[in-house]
Amino acid sequence: MVSELFSVIAPVFICAAIGFVWKHQNRPYDADLISALSVNIGTPCLAFYILTSTNLDPDDFNQMAAATMVTLIVFVILYVPVLKAAGLSLRAFLPAMTFANVGNMGLPLALLAFGEQGLALAISYFAINVVLMFSFGVAVAAGTASWRKLTRLPVIYAVAAALAFMYTGATPPEWISSTTRILGGLTIPLMLITLGVSLAGLGIRSLPRSFGLSALRLISGFAVGWATAELFGMEGAARGVLILQCAMPVAVFNYLFALQYNNQPEEVAGTVVLSTALSFLSLPLLLWYIL
Repeated sequence: MVSELFSVIAPVFICAAIGFVWKHQNRPYDADLISALSVNIGTPCLAFYILTSTNLDPDDFNQMAAATMVTLIVFVILYVPVLKAAGLSLRAFLPAMTFANVGNMGLPLALLAFGEQGLALAISYFAINVVLMFSFGVAVAAGTASWRKLTRLPVIYAVAAALAFMYTGATPPEWISSTTRILGGLTIPLMLITLGVSLAGLGIRSLPRSFGLSALRLISGFAVGWATAELFGMEGAARGVLILQCAMPVAVFNYLFALQYNNQPEEVAGTVVLSTALSFLSLPLLLWYIL
């Protein structure tokens, strides 16, 4: 079990550490360009290829999508009164607490822990998460909804196209599968390296508050994931992926939202950094449980 855990955790640490050290050595790294390539090309291709090549049962996708919706709704119901009681801004912290790092960390971990079947299920969670992040999450952060941003997300169309093949039982042309496989292959390493670069550029303000929110995010994320998996009767990879995705730290995207809309970005950055650091410490225990 120790070697199995190490084989899952080590690649994540190493790739993120490369980005972290790279940034601290002041080497050139165009994070905006890399993120744009990952979001607009790599991730859509990865989603399409994995969903159409792993023979994922449509019912399994539907179950994961429904479970994802439940977890995100529960997160909102849970965190709104907590943030209000603590006197914290909902616009700044509700998106940060609700939407975890299910892309940069969740997808690689699901792949390493459960193989391509796990990655396909993790992409199911990721797809629903992205839709709600760029609709509900942006609406909370900005104080107004912007559906135009949602319609510009290529991953939505890639997942929709993949589902069309899944539900009809058709097979994509070989040239499409080969192209999406190659382009999708760059996504996960770039995600992890960019995560390390991003963390190296963020600071921590108000350590006690950031620590408290980070610990709450990880503990409640695990609890909500476990309870939802029990509710849906999930077993095996589906159960493990759901718990894993729910227990991920605060996503870096939330810092960008806070920065864009001037919602205490330094405070949100602290939760990103600390929750990620704590998640690295708790990953062995989490993986031991789900594996």
